[in-house]
Amino acid sequence: MKKADLKTGFLCNNNCLFCVQGPEKKKFGNKSTSELIEIIKKAKRGCDTIVFTGGEPTIRKDLIELVAVAKKVGFKTIQIQSNGRMFVYEQFCKDIVKAGANEFALALHGHTAELHNYLTGAESFRQIVAGIRTLKKLQQKVITNTVITKSNYRHLPEIAKVLIGLNVDQIQFAFVHAVGAAGNNFDSVVARAEMVAPYLKKAIDIGRVLKTRVMTEGLPFCILKGYESSISETIMPDIKIFDQINVIEDYKKMRINEDKAKGPKCEQCLYNNICEGPWKEYPQAFGWDEFKPVTGKK
Repeated sequence: MKKADLKTGFLCNNNCLFCVQGPEKKKFGNKSTSELIEIIKKAKRGCDTIVFTGGEPTIRKDLIELVAVAKKVGFKTIQIQSNGRMFVYEQFCKDIVKAGANEFALALHGHTAELHNYLTGAESFRQIVAGIRTLKKLQQKVITNTVITKSNYRHLPEIAKVLIGLNVDQIQFAFVHAVGAAGNNFDSVVARAEMVAPYLKKAIDIGRVLKTRVMTEGLPFCILKGYESSISETIMPDIKIFDQINVIEDYKKMRINEDKAKGPKCEQCLYNNICEGPWKEYPQAFGWDEFKPVTGKK
């Protein structure tokens, strides 16, 4: 069964330097309650998981109502993908869990308030940390996402330690996709993959030692030799995206055909058939020298 990724709109209360949506998408605003209810009902045909995302879904006053609709129509997993700020309010946490949300994907991008707040353009570190603690107290599943940038890649091990200390269920480190605001801020947010790799591997090692799953997204197999089992693209479910403008029936197909790229030597690699390659904007800027095909034994 597919996962339905429901974009509730593009409005947000953060101003992240690396946002893939970009400020220009805010002109589309947010969908109405009635529009989203119809989409939720439509999404149930063929999907058993729904993700409320954006923009920032928690700034909507109708989110609790929408979650309740998703539960009523029969979604087994109802995930809220959020910057985490609203979860500072314990009553909000209780209300959204009662409505039916049972998985939370929150975003923390720094091991300190200074770093996280700089990247998100908001005083949000304290809020997300408090929110994670409350959700875990409520025995909820919490998955976190950290976008890997030039500012935070050296601190990935420290970020992993902070999140493990908060008892999250899974950590994901996603290499920045240089579109939207991230594309506009390319020089200040996009790190070199070969420099990221040792810090990312150390963060994964910390997770292994401390029994917390650490995954990564957006970096090809050749950059993560020995850590292939931590590449999330290999286990991603089929995703159908209900965007603000259109419906993307097969997100994997779109990633491979439109968003990512393969280099001149990728066909020589043992992992060519399962590796998606990097986001295409990266080699367009830096070339393919970092990406060396894996030709020995796996």
